[in-house]
Amino acid sequence: MNAEVKEKKEAKLAVALQYDRKGAPRVTAKGKGAIGKKIIEVAKANDIPIEENEVLAGALSNVDLGDEIPVELYKAVAEVLVFVLKLTRAPH
Repeated sequence: MNAEVKEKKEAKLAVALQYDRKGAPRVTAKGKGAIGKKIIEVAKANDIPIEENEVLAGALSNVDLGDEIPVELYKAVAEVLVFVLKLTRAPH
């Protein structure tokens, strides 16, 4: 039972968004387990900021690849975008 619980905890869900300031952000990648881990690895390797939010990732995982996020998620995603902008504009 412990190994099963540990395995479930390690099966991270990851969702990647792209926002080009035209329309709403789009889901560009999503996956759980090995795919989720790979998405996170690629983001880290490319210095893409990562925000851990299990609830938001779960909601975004229901959006089809390439689709804009739904209006219901605008506020939550906007908060993430503000976080990302602060990180990328912070002096190094």
